[in-house]
Amino acid sequence: MRISDFHQQLADIGAKPVHIGRITRAWLQGRPLDAGTRHQKSEDFLPLSVRQGLPEVERRLAALLQLRSEHPAEDGSARLLVALEDGQMVESVLLPRGGLCVSSQVGCAVGCVFCMTGKSGLLRQVGSAEILAQVALARRFRPVKKVVFMGMGEPAHNLDNVLEAIDLLGTDGGIGHKNLVFSTVGDHRVFERLPQQSVRPALALSLHSTHAALRRELLPRAPQIDPAELVDLGEAYARLVDYPIQYQWTLLAGINDSQEEMDGIIRLLKGKFAIMNVIPYNSLDDDAYQRPAAERIQRIMRYLHENGVLTKVRNSAGQDIDGGCGQLRARAERVLKAPRKISVG
Repeated sequence: MRISDFHQQLADIGAKPVHIGRITRAWLQGRPLDAGTRHQKSEDFLPLSVRQGLPEVERRLAALLQLRSEHPAEDGSARLLVALEDGQMVESVLLPRGGLCVSSQVGCAVGCVFCMTGKSGLLRQVGSAEILAQVALARRFRPVKKVVFMGMGEPAHNLDNVLEAIDLLGTDGGIGHKNLVFSTVGDHRVFERLPQQSVRPALALSLHSTHAALRRELLPRAPQIDPAELVDLGEAYARLVDYPIQYQWTLLAGINDSQEEMDGIIRLLKGKFAIMNVIPYNSLDDDAYQRPAAERIQRIMRYLHENGVLTKVRNSAGQDIDGGCGQLRARAERVLKAPRKISVG
């Protein structure tokens, strides 16, 4: 479902644009659709036909997604497993300090070798209304001041729905444009479309290696953009919107944590309007990949800082609950598919 379908449903019951705006804002804040304001009750503002039709609209919105389970973590985050109307599941993550990570696809076609989500492939797109419903749901738990598109899926592969959601979050959703973060492996369509938007989000680019061949191995179905070209495209966008690009680097022991790679990062990013987010891999016991030792991570951080690259460590939220992106959904799918014992009494 796209947000335009929601707005059309409101128009069909007699809502004018001014009514649609207020109802949309109430929904995005996690409040009832007929919520009034401090200065005006809904019955003094909404036409009778709209008030009478809102219960059915609210029922339709509530059916978009249902909370399946909540998994709080020691770091203050909480992973939410939500079921969409067709039974497919995605994850949202409540982050500390008012952040929310949302999913834009069920599965993902990029197939990053270190990502659980990519193992299932792409199952379907998430509509703009379903993306926004994740925000509305999260705001019932706690305030949301920042939304990052870093959950399941590649936002560039669902560009129309994602940009539609971003536009509404940056207007009726009341979220500052710098606090909307579009995360992507890199796609020329992103660099064409984002500068044209009225709401231009911050950009996070998945780099992971400065070597084109290794990056292709790690991100096998990402667009074939050379890392140096990707940084040039990012730099142009950063200067246009006047906030830095966040470069994402999932740190894999023995794969992309070498001194050569660190020197490559310095070569590409020194002097750029950029932040390097180093994300130590969230290892599982049977993984082919492991996170480097804590001492190695600290040496990498210090070396990059000393050589002019602003660097931050971004541990995946919810590590104490094995909450890496896609892990909750994968476990739930295994439970659903497992044979069930039937007791005969």
